[in-house]
Amino acid sequence: MFYAIISEDVENSLPLRMQARPAHLARVEALQAAGKLVIAGPHPAVDDENPGDAGFTGSLIIASFESLADAETWAAADPYVTAGVYRKVTVKPFKQVLP
Repeated sequence: MFYAIISEDVENSLPLRMQARPAHLARVEALQAAGKLVIAGPHPAVDDENPGDAGFTGSLIIASFESLADAETWAAADPYVTAGVYRKVTVKPFKQVLP
């Protein structure tokens, strides 16, 4: 089943994000290589794909996991969590309807 991992950043998270980004991307790329990733990316803090110093307010990952517990365990081990980038992480089942 698919699960949405919806994360919200702490204030001024950009320096923390940049430090943990390589490890975070490696984990997301592993999901992609396993054929489990639907979509992933950050939420820019301003209405621009390249927000510069404004940074990001959170992230969204939609991927396939065996169970909600597996998705929650995966999300809890994210380098952005351990680096203090995220202030809140919500994991919910997701049903894709379109496309």
